[in-house]
Amino acid sequence: MPQVVDDDSYEDLLSLWSDLESGMGVLLAHPASVQDFARKIAQYDHWMQTLLQQDTDASLYLLFQLATTSTIGYSTSHALVCAALCHITAVEMALPAGHRTSLVRAAMTMNITMTHLQDTLALQKERPTSAQQAAISTHAAHGRALLAERGIADALWLDIVGSHHQPLPTSGPATDAARLAAVLHTVDRYAAMISPRRSRAGGSASDSARVITTARANAKRDDVSHALVKVVGLNPPGTFVRLDTGQVAVVLRRSGTEDQPLVASVLDAQGNPIQPPKLQLVRSQGPHIKAGLPRSAVLLDLDHRTMVRLGIFAASRPGATPA
Repeated sequence: MPQVVDDDSYEDLLSLWSDLESGMGVLLAHPASVQDFARKIAQYDHWMQTLLQQDTDASLYLLFQLATTSTIGYSTSHALVCAALCHITAVEMALPAGHRTSLVRAAMTMNITMTHLQDTLALQKERPTSAQQAAISTHAAHGRALLAERGIADALWLDIVGSHHQPLPTSGPATDAARLAAVLHTVDRYAAMISPRRSRAGGSASDSARVITTARANAKRDDVSHALVKVVGLNPPGTFVRLDTGQVAVVLRRSGTEDQPLVASVLDAQGNPIQPPKLQLVRSQGPHIKAGLPRSAVLLDLDHRTMVRLGIFAASRPGATPA
C-alpha cells in the first residue's frame, strides 16, 4: 500500500499539485521563452514523482478529478494526468529507469506544438476544421522537431513523441521507442476517454478500462492496458460509482484488489446528499459496485480537501474503516 501522509499534510498536497499544473501550463504554452528547457522538464518530473510517492491514492484522487471535470486548460491537465499514469504504469511493468524517464517526459511534452489548439478543441462543439485537422495530423513530428530545437538530446524521448500515434508493429521485433510509444498511446487514449469536451461528456473510468483492454491491437499493447488497470483499479480514486444499494459514492483509495476500493457514499438512492459522507470498503460480500459513473452523471460539487482528508484518515486508522 502507498505511504500515507499525516492529517496536517492534505492541504499542502492539493496546493502542490495545483502549483505543478500551473508551472507546466506556462512551460507548455510558451516553450520558446523557457531557459534551459530540459532541466525544467526534469524538475517537473521529479516534483511529480515526489507527490506521487507522498501519497499515491490522494494524488490519483486529485488527478482523476482534474481529468474528469475541467475543459479549461485541458492540454496541460491532460499532459500531467498522462505523465502520472505513465509513471505508475512503468513502475508496475518494471521498466528500466531510463525508459521510465523518457516515457514520462514524452507524456509531458507530446502535444507541445498544439497546446493552444488542444485547449480550443476542448471548448469547441464543432468538428475540427481542415486547418485544425492538419495541425493534429502533424503535431507529433512537429513536436519532436521543437523539442530537439529546445535542446532535448534524449533520442528515446524524441522518438516516443514522434511516434506516439503510430500503431505498434504486429509482427517482427519492436524498438524500445515503439514499445514505449505504445504505452503512451494507451495511457493517452484512456485519459482522453474520461475527459469532458464541450462537444461531449467524459466517459466512466470503468468503461474506458474495458475499451482499452478489449479493443486491443495486439498482445503487447494488451500488456500495457492490463498493467494500467491493475495499478489504478477499474474505478480509480477520484471517480464515481453506483453501489448496489442505490447510493452514489466517490472512490477514495485503492485496496489492492481492482474492484474493491475504499469509497465514500455522497448521494443516497434518491439522489439526496449524504452528510457527512459515509465511508465504506467495497467487498465481495457487499456493498458491491454496480457501475462506474461519468462525472457528468453526478450533480454534486465535492470539497476535495474534505474528501482527501477522509481517505487519509481511513487509511491511517484501519479500525475506523467499516467492517
